[in-house]
Amino acid sequence: MHKRILTLAATMLLLSHTYVATVQAEPAPELQGEVVQGAMIVGKAAASARVWLNDSELQVGDSGHFVFGISRDDVGAVLLRVEYADGAEWQQELAIAEREFDIQRVDGLPQRTVTPNPEVQALIRADNVKIGAARNVVSDRLNFSEGFIWPAAGRISGVYGSQRILNGNPSAPHWGLDIAAPTGTPVYAPAGGEVRLTAPDMVLSGGTIIIDHGHNIFSSFLHLYAIHVEEGQIVNTGDLIGEIGATGRATGPHLDWRMNWGGVRVDPQLLVPTPKPPQLN
Repeated sequence: MHKRILTLAATMLLLSHTYVATVQAEPAPELQGEVVQGAMIVGKAAASARVWLNDSELQVGDSGHFVFGISRDDVGAVLLRVEYADGAEWQQELAIAEREFDIQRVDGLPQRTVTPNPEVQALIRADNVKIGAARNVVSDRLNFSEGFIWPAAGRISGVYGSQRILNGNPSAPHWGLDIAAPTGTPVYAPAGGEVRLTAPDMVLSGGTIIIDHGHNIFSSFLHLYAIHVEEGQIVNTGDLIGEIGATGRATGPHLDWRMNWGGVRVDPQLLVPTPKPPQLN
């Protein structure tokens, strides 16, 4: 029987009753990440194990790594279950810690600035088709398990989960982490992966790059002034991929870094090692 291993974060959550056991059998998987709204949780079990999140089976790599995300609006708990080749089973309910997100109300705006005209909406839909196709890939890459670094130096100017209510109508939450810096500031790959999309002039996001880190984990980089990679290119952590700009719908030069686990938006800031990005020289 294997020894149960939990990361420090998972152990703290267990001690604070964030985990509620329903079936307790050895061995337990390793879990990295705090189970909060917007989290990406990386796990590791035996390579031959099968893993389920609620009723959905997760992809398990040759190393035993798996990953899943918690959305901004998820509440309650999720059930994680691991079944081993010898028939042993482990499962636990993971209680989701809720966060407070910044909500701003802006009234009196001209409606044309809130709702794009039909021609612009058609262009946005076409861009979304390209983005969806880039993310419609399930690869065996394990770059998501190697950790993440800050992709750029600068000042945090926007955070995940914030939302504006325009003329009484809730807009979509801000799904990214904004790093403000002068145009031309280098942007680096926060983790390795394969470039799935490069687009210089999307309506909303301007210069855009999407990188596949494996197992449905994708990073998107928006509003770029310059793009230094090509679709299909393999990048390593720290490789130069582009430059910060103010292209698309942006009020000033900044990088909008977004992350997805499939259709679930997760918070990039929960994955980087320090509270703030490196400062410009």
